[in-house]
Amino acid sequence: MLIVLAKCKVGADAAAAAKAAIADMVAASNAESGCIAYAFTQDVLDPSVLHIVEKWQDDAALAAHFATPHMAAFGAAIAGLDFQVIEATKYSADDGTALM
Repeated sequence: MLIVLAKCKVGADAAAAAKAAIADMVAASNAESGCIAYAFTQDVLDPSVLHIVEKWQDDAALAAHFATPHMAAFGAAIAGLDFQVIEATKYSADDGTALM
Protein backbone atom coordinates (compact mmCIF):
# COMPACT_ATOMS: atom_id res chain seq x y z
CA MET A 1 0.00 0.00 0.00
CA LEU A 2 1.10 3.56 -0.67
CA ILE A 3 0.33 6.60 1.44
CA VAL A 4 0.67 10.05 -0.09
CA LEU A 5 0.75 13.11 2.15
CA ALA A 6 0.65 16.52 0.51
CA LYS A 7 0.51 20.04 1.88
CA CYS A 8 -0.95 23.02 0.04
CA LYS A 9 -0.69 26.72 0.80
CA VAL A 10 -3.75 28.69 -0.28
CA GLY A 11 -4.60 32.36 -0.36
CA ALA A 12 -7.44 33.82 1.71
CA ASP A 13 -10.13 33.23 -0.93
CA ALA A 14 -8.55 30.31 -2.79
CA ALA A 15 -9.87 27.50 -0.57
CA ALA A 16 -13.44 28.77 -0.85
CA ALA A 17 -13.07 29.32 -4.59
CA ALA A 18 -11.68 25.80 -5.05
CA LYS A 19 -14.24 24.08 -2.78
CA ALA A 20 -16.36 22.62 -5.61
CA ALA A 21 -13.26 21.45 -7.50
CA ILE A 22 -11.90 19.86 -4.31
CA ALA A 23 -15.22 18.08 -3.68
CA ASP A 24 -15.27 16.78 -7.26
CA MET A 25 -11.64 15.64 -6.98
CA VAL A 26 -12.27 13.78 -3.71
CA ALA A 27 -15.41 12.04 -5.01
CA ALA A 28 -13.83 11.03 -8.33
CA SER A 29 -10.57 9.89 -6.72
CA ASN A 30 -12.35 7.77 -4.12
CA ALA A 31 -14.25 6.06 -6.98
CA GLU A 32 -11.03 5.07 -8.76
CA SER A 33 -9.93 1.46 -8.89
CA GLY A 34 -6.96 1.11 -6.55
CA CYS A 35 -7.89 4.06 -4.34
CA ILE A 36 -8.30 3.06 -0.70
CA ALA A 37 -8.89 6.59 0.63
CA TYR A 38 -8.56 10.18 -0.58
CA ALA A 39 -9.27 13.31 1.45
CA PHE A 40 -8.51 17.03 1.75
CA THR A 41 -8.44 18.63 5.21
CA GLN A 42 -7.95 22.20 6.36
CA ASP A 43 -5.36 22.72 9.07
CA VAL A 44 -7.11 23.79 12.30
CA LEU A 45 -4.18 25.98 13.37
CA ASP A 46 -3.56 27.59 9.98
CA PRO A 47 -6.57 27.84 7.64
CA SER A 48 -4.25 28.79 4.78
CA VAL A 49 -2.91 25.20 4.80
CA LEU A 50 -4.73 22.25 3.25
CA HIS A 51 -3.55 18.67 3.65
CA ILE A 52 -4.21 15.90 1.15
CA VAL A 53 -4.16 12.34 2.53
CA GLU A 54 -4.24 9.49 0.02
CA LYS A 55 -4.01 5.69 0.27
CA TRP A 56 -3.42 3.64 -2.89
CA GLN A 57 -3.10 -0.09 -3.51
CA ASP A 58 0.12 0.28 -5.51
CA ASP A 59 2.24 2.45 -7.82
CA ALA A 60 0.14 1.49 -10.85
CA ALA A 61 -3.03 2.82 -9.19
CA LEU A 62 -1.28 6.07 -8.25
CA ALA A 63 0.13 6.49 -11.77
CA ALA A 64 -3.35 5.92 -13.24
CA HIS A 65 -4.72 8.56 -10.84
CA PHE A 66 -2.30 11.19 -12.17
CA ALA A 67 -3.53 10.46 -15.72
CA THR A 68 -7.28 10.84 -15.00
CA PRO A 69 -9.49 13.53 -16.50
CA HIS A 70 -10.53 14.68 -13.01
CA MET A 71 -6.88 15.28 -12.10
CA ALA A 72 -6.52 17.48 -15.20
CA ALA A 73 -9.81 19.25 -14.41
CA PHE A 74 -8.66 19.93 -10.86
CA GLY A 75 -5.37 21.38 -12.12
CA ALA A 76 -7.28 23.64 -14.49
CA ALA A 77 -9.69 24.73 -11.74
CA ILE A 78 -6.91 25.86 -9.39
CA ALA A 79 -4.60 27.27 -12.09
CA GLY A 80 -5.79 30.85 -11.63
CA LEU A 81 -5.99 30.68 -7.85
CA ASP A 82 -3.43 31.33 -5.12
CA PHE A 83 -3.18 27.57 -4.53
CA GLN A 84 0.21 25.89 -4.37
CA VAL A 85 1.21 22.35 -3.49
CA ILE A 86 4.32 22.94 -1.39
CA GLU A 87 5.06 19.38 -0.34
CA ALA A 88 4.09 15.89 -1.51
CA THR A 89 5.61 12.68 -0.23
CA LYS A 90 4.86 9.04 -1.07
CA TYR A 91 5.38 6.33 1.54
CA SER A 92 5.27 2.55 1.24
CA ALA A 93 3.39 0.89 4.09
CA ASP A 94 1.87 -2.38 5.16
CA ASP A 95 -1.86 -2.67 5.81
CA GLY A 96 -1.40 -1.35 9.35
CA THR A 97 -2.92 -2.48 12.62
CA ALA A 98 -5.72 -0.96 14.65
CA LEU A 99 -4.61 1.25 17.52
CA MET A 100 -7.92 1.06 19.36
